[in-house]
Order: sequence, then C-alpha cells, then structure tokens
Amino acid sequence: MPLPERNQEWPPPAIRQEMRLYDTHGAWYAGDPDKLAQVYGGNRAAPMVGMDPKGWDRPISRMGGYLGRAVRYFWGTPTPAAQSRATKLHIPLAADIAATSADLLFSEPPTLKLKGKKGQQRLDSVLHEAGVYGSLLEAAELAAAYGGVYLRVGWDTTMADHPVVDALPPDAAVPEFHNGRLKAVTFWRVVYEDDRSGEVWRHLEKHEKGRVFHGLYLGDEDHLGRQMPLEDHPATAEFAELVDEDGGFDSGFDRGLLVEYIPNMRPHRMIRGTAVGRSDYAGVEPLLDALDETWTSWMRDLRLGKARIIVPEIYLTTAGRGQAASWDPDREIYSPLGGMLPSPQNPGSMITLSQFKIRVQEHAETSKHLVEQIVRGAGYALQSFAEGGNGQAKTATEIHMEKHRSYSTRGRKIGYWTPRLAWLSEAMLAVDHAVFGTKVVAERATVEWPDGVMPDPESMGRTLDMLNRAQAVSLDTKIRWVHPDWDDVQVQAEKERLRDELGLNVPDPAALGETWIPDASGDD
Repeated sequence: MPLPERNQEWPPPAIRQEMRLYDTHGAWYAGDPDKLAQVYGGNRAAPMVGMDPKGWDRPISRMGGYLGRAVRYFWGTPTPAAQSRATKLHIPLAADIAATSADLLFSEPPTLKLKGKKGQQRLDSVLHEAGVYGSLLEAAELAAAYGGVYLRVGWDTTMADHPVVDALPPDAAVPEFHNGRLKAVTFWRVVYEDDRSGEVWRHLEKHEKGRVFHGLYLGDEDHLGRQMPLEDHPATAEFAELVDEDGGFDSGFDRGLLVEYIPNMRPHRMIRGTAVGRSDYAGVEPLLDALDETWTSWMRDLRLGKARIIVPEIYLTTAGRGQAASWDPDREIYSPLGGMLPSPQNPGSMITLSQFKIRVQEHAETSKHLVEQIVRGAGYALQSFAEGGNGQAKTATEIHMEKHRSYSTRGRKIGYWTPRLAWLSEAMLAVDHAVFGTKVVAERATVEWPDGVMPDPESMGRTLDMLNRAQAVSLDTKIRWVHPDWDDVQVQAEKERLRDELGLNVPDPAALGETWIPDASGDD
C-alpha cells in the first residue's frame, strides 16, 4: 500500500535526527524567544543544582546527554527564580541570513527558455500568473534556514486556469531518496487536535512517479493511528471524489514526481551520507547564542545603569500608619533629628547617587566580531548585509570583489537550483496540458542566471562610448548590453525607434528595384 500502515509512529523514527535539527534551526529562523527557550530547555521552572547556571561545572553524564549540551547555551539557562520577568533578548541575524540568501539567488529572477515559441509564451504566462518567482524567493529563504525545501506543482480548477507552485518546508515531509534524488515523498499536516482526548487527525499526501495519494488518519500525538475515510473531515473531503480504489489518482506527469527537493548545500556535516542539505546556520548556532547573550548583557547594563538616589528614612514623607512613604525631590526644607551627624565620607549631604557604568564599547566590539564570525561561518561576506562599507560609490566590479564569498556561496546553490528549475518548467506544462487541456508540449527549459550584480550605469556608458567611437560594436549589441533581459522582438523594436529618432532609416534597396548607394556626404 503506498500510504503508511496504521498505528505507525509519526514522524517515523528514521528521520528523528533530521527533525531535531529542523526544530533547532526553525527556532532560530522564527526568532521567537519562547521557541528558542523550548528547544534548548530554558523554559524550566527552576535551575538545576550547581554553581554555574549554564552547567559547565557539571558532567554531561549527570545531566542527561542532549539536555546537558543544550543547557550550556544561553537560551538553555532558565530564568532565575528571584527575577520577575525574562530579560533575554534575541537578535534576528539568522532570519537576515536566510533572507539575504534568497535575495542573492532570486532578487533578479533567472530566465527559463524553451525551444518552441508557443511553449515559451505559455510558460511565461504561467510563471507570471502563478507568481512563481515570488514562490522561488520564499523557497530559497526556507532552504537557507532548514537546509532544503520542496517545490510542489499542483492545481485548483475552482481558483485558477493554470498550474500553481507551492514551497514546503522539510519539517513536514518524509522523503525517500534513491542515488541522491527524490524517489517519493509524503507530506503531512495536522487538521485537527483535541486537547482533552488527545486525538490527532492528520492528512497525508504521498507523491510517487505519475501518482498522488491522499489519506486521513486518526491517532494521537506520537502515532498515526488508523486510516479514516476522506469524507470524515472537511479538510480532505474534496479529495474523496478524485482518488480511486488505491487512494490515489494520476498526476498528469508520467516522467516523474510533481515534487522536487532542492538541497541548500551539501554535504551534511552532521548526518553523513544523507541526501538532505544542511542549513546556513549549521555550525554557527553557538555564535548566534553568544550574540544574544552579548546583547542581553548590554541591555542589562542599561537597566542597571539608571541613576538611583538613596536617601535616609527622615527624607521620606509617610502617608500615614501602614501606608507607603515617598520622597519629594523638590522639597527644600527638612527638619533633621536631634544629634544626627553627617556621613564622614560625604559630610555635605546624606543623599547618595548610585549610577553604574554602561560598557558600550566593550559590548559593541564583541557584537561586531560575533556578527563577522557568524556571517563568515554561514558562507557570506559582511558587505552583503550592508555592513563594512565606507559610504563611497563603487563600481559593479568592486562590489563583486567585496562580496566574493557571498557570490561563491550563491554559485554553489545555483548548481542545485538549475536542474530543479528545468524540471519545474516541464512539470508545470505537463499539468497544464493534462488538467487544463492546452496544446503545448511539456519540455525542460534552459535556465539562464543573471550575474547578480547590477552594472554601474556610468561605467557602462563610458565603455559603450569607447566601443562606439572605435566602431567595434553594433547597434544590436549595444541594445542587448543595456537590456540583457529583452527578447528579439523588443530589441528589434528598440532598433527601429532609435533609427527613427536619429534619422538613420534608409530605403530598402529591394523595394526600389535598383542598387542604392548612400551618398558619402550622408544626404539621401
């Protein structure tokens, strides 16, 4: 049976290690302090026994393996019992890394080119109407955070007349790989959970070559339970009319799956031999934790550095027996008690001002170096995050040299994305033909990536001017240089407009029926 068996442990134990990493990296990506505390165990009610709250004075064997390692993180330390509120501060650098990775890949979208003109027009229309390039940005961000992402091609005839593309995170999928490529995958989602009875309803969707299966299961938090009819829940009722006796239907794409997995980067450093990718956060989690601890310490200095005034009890004005007392800083005259002597250390006043030093420079330098190490460990240049610049205008070549590490990482990721984007064009056109009845034949596109750096207009203008003076470049080449994203029709239209404006249009010799030679003076 294509779908999982009843009462199976879910998620399956085979992906337990991957799920733990997804939980950890997902918490950093979300930037939610509660999730970080939950992942690292910092939401415990009371600290464990020991002098050091981070656990460095206790052996791991006494602390329970994973818990012992987690408590050594700043986010693994509980809030002290005497502290009224949690004061830990999170800096969302992890989310910035994921967003920057997506921008490097798809801020300038690649071009998908087909051989046939009709196929190209239909593909361009589908990509535009389905908002595929926006989905690719979303997918690239999820891949950077979780180590990989799934692209799924589907359709909804009640909402659109074209295929659609979804980006799905890997923490809701059970993949099956063969020789490093995705052979089958099962997505799941919780459609209903009863807190009182503990019942959990799950919808499973499995993709195989040319087939898609749907199943509804009733179980508990850790087990899949028994399979139920799709009609028993509104979230899956729409699939009941589509599936056959096996619980599935034809996908319309016989050459493969309607799903592809795009790894973020390989190899995986913690799970050797796996086909899943590694996150950009892999290996820099302790540094991200240290950055949050540094900023929390900085904010603690600000709180403790507030000026506080300590006055004797005689300076307080009581509101009555059993009532609170207050001090009026604008009051000018007080009646001292008889025999009251001034303090030897401060004979002029009995009012003490308490204000601690705020270590701004120390915290700023520590944060700066941590950010540099985190960004470098993630595979990027600091300049990609608008840091480290001197404010002066730079050419595209200078920008590319400064961001060399970022573009090297981008180039490695492009190697994983290129064959998947070629698959995407074929899968979408196949669904378009099978479901919506278009006459376009499905084919794989050729993917062309932009260089990722916007050229400097001034530098480009000087280069074109020199080439033009040397008569070393044609009008067609100049237009394509300035507008590399234009097709042949747009280039030809621009040439005609330029010739009309410059008065360069000449009569067609074939139309004149005779050989026409332009006058050397330039006059017709």
